[in-house]
Amino acid sequence: MSCMGFKDIERSKMKSPCRAACKNEGGICSGCKRTMKEILEWRDLGEDGREKIMGVLSGEITTHLCPECGGSAQCDIAMGKATCWCFELEPRSVNLTSDTSTCLCRHCLVKKPVS
Repeated sequence: MSCMGFKDIERSKMKSPCRAACKNEGGICSGCKRTMKEILEWRDLGEDGREKIMGVLSGEITTHLCPECGGSAQCDIAMGKATCWCFELEPRSVNLTSDTSTCLCRHCLVKKPVS
């Protein structure tokens, strides 16, 4: 059995948005804002899948502006998928006054009470 060298250890480190402030808030982590499904599947997503989620979390990948805070938001349906990441969450009490067909960003959605 061979010992891993420093470069092998560096390559084996997996990028993660985890902030070690984890709390399940109705299906979304209050720390990194990933869904529980995204967290559970993180290891198996592959580098491209992880980079995409980190791009969504950082606001680099966006489909619209959040109607509540005006920040970057992303909707999987708007990106051509059959369902959206928010369908994995526990239902929330959300009252949108502007465009009810536009999703909230993860930061605003996690603040809404679970219904």
